[in-house]
Amino acid sequence: MSKHVVVIGAVALGPKAACRFKRLEPHSKVTLIDQCPRISYGGCGIPYFVSGEVNSVTELQSTPYHIIRDAEFFRTNKDVDVLTETRATRIDRAAKTVEILNVATGKTDTLHYDKLVLAMGSKANLPPFAGMDLKGITPATNLEEAEMLRDAAASGSVDKCVIVGAGFIGLEMAVAFADMWGIETTVIELQDQVLPGFLSKSMAQMALHDLEDKGVTVLLGESVKAFEGEDGTVTRVVTNKRTIEADLVVLSAGVSPNTALAREAGIDCDTRGAIIVNEFMQTNDPDIYSGGDCVTIPHLVTGKPGYFPLGSMANRQGRVIGTNLADGKATFPGAVGGWVVKLFEQSACGAGLTIESALKEGYDAISVHVEQFDRAHFFPEKALMSLELVVDKPTRRVLGIQGMSELGDALTARINAVVPLLKAHATVDEVSNLEVVYSPPFASAMDIVNAVANVTENVLEGRNHMVSPSQFATLWANRDAEDIFFIDTRLAPNAVPYVEKYPDAWHSIPNEEIRNRIAEIPAGKSVVVVCNTGLRSYEAMLLLNELGVKDVKSAAGGMVAQKKLGSGI
Repeated sequence: MSKHVVVIGAVALGPKAACRFKRLEPHSKVTLIDQCPRISYGGCGIPYFVSGEVNSVTELQSTPYHIIRDAEFFRTNKDVDVLTETRATRIDRAAKTVEILNVATGKTDTLHYDKLVLAMGSKANLPPFAGMDLKGITPATNLEEAEMLRDAAASGSVDKCVIVGAGFIGLEMAVAFADMWGIETTVIELQDQVLPGFLSKSMAQMALHDLEDKGVTVLLGESVKAFEGEDGTVTRVVTNKRTIEADLVVLSAGVSPNTALAREAGIDCDTRGAIIVNEFMQTNDPDIYSGGDCVTIPHLVTGKPGYFPLGSMANRQGRVIGTNLADGKATFPGAVGGWVVKLFEQSACGAGLTIESALKEGYDAISVHVEQFDRAHFFPEKALMSLELVVDKPTRRVLGIQGMSELGDALTARINAVVPLLKAHATVDEVSNLEVVYSPPFASAMDIVNAVANVTENVLEGRNHMVSPSQFATLWANRDAEDIFFIDTRLAPNAVPYVEKYPDAWHSIPNEEIRNRIAEIPAGKSVVVVCNTGLRSYEAMLLLNELGVKDVKSAAGGMVAQKKLGSGI
């Protein structure tokens, strides 16, 4: 029996659900509505259009075969009716109708549905700052705003740009303006780190260094109070600490579910406003489905409700909804929140919990940091990758993984390999023995994803006593107040510059000489050993323990991690 499916929202989830359903029930009718003139585009590509890496905004709307996904495309190629510049104003669940308004003409109408899909996405958080109505301030959430930003940057009229928020979009926009257009760029973040909630503080410091090393000013722990302007255009951003000149402001202070229409119709939502759905993506009304940025789904690490406003999530959920509109039984059990962001020299990627979020959730957790080449050390093309594993100590269960690398595709391969294990509540032992394809141009014989688990096992079993990269940097910065003996265990030529710079504090004792020089290590002092990446220092720690020096800690990630942190050692 044919149906009429109405889909509200036509960016990511909506078109995917509509097209999947039409493939399964070609004789049924689908009406797709959206209040914007342009639909079905890759919103996550907006920063790369602004930067110029994506040449034309139409590329964000195009299929892989370079056909623009406009209303005519859906009618001709998908047999889906599309109403653009059309806003849904009310849902009557009892009558199974949607009232609509054409925002261009003011004409109203009513659509009857058998099944309804709510795909309204999210809306940018717009705090009530004074001056929000000034020109030149935008959240950059649609193609029209993207074109405005690109045109402004390309015109040469923008010398100073301020980004409010150091999340994914905020940092991608900062890179776009600073790297591609040479615009003086400042990022303001209320929290005390970039990518809060997604990177540990140690790794966030690495991301911060990557940004600052390329000239981006990042102001942490600072809040915007107001915008000021002249002739109706923004010229200044006022924070709780200073006033910053600005020709352009991008608001990237997060998003919230765009669900007012659903709440007014009596659809169950959580305290955040996200629609509550079951594993079939159904709301409390079995004839109404929702997904993407609108909904809350289980966090598969914590088991609690999660919110994952990601384009990839919306597309996968759209396919599930399309199947179930055709009386299927597809399920979407939840997510672990995998993500990736490209910065300047580095890319950052992760899934699951950081050490800070794990502790906040009540886990007795530890994190372990490793630096290792992403492929065989003897292969000419390689990069040192940072990985951090988060593990629950009592159960050895892996709770999360994050990383940084110059080669983002190599990094995402490692994170993606661990994602299924997070969903399965796997232990560190399973990561240690994870089968990873090997050939020198692609990986090491003992891959870094295995290595970080191996090191974690040693920590859990008391064989490896580590300080994190940020802890080492703090200990070194406070060395005059700390009773610590620092030993560089690398071969002497590597240590000489540091011994010359810090003659009274930096001591060079290579691994090969420890047995013969054990008397040089003062009794009663704590010892911290450091090498290039952490491998030699671990071996030095074991040897020192064997020789009777018990209070020894190894610097995780070694000098490579310190360089990435920008610690200045």
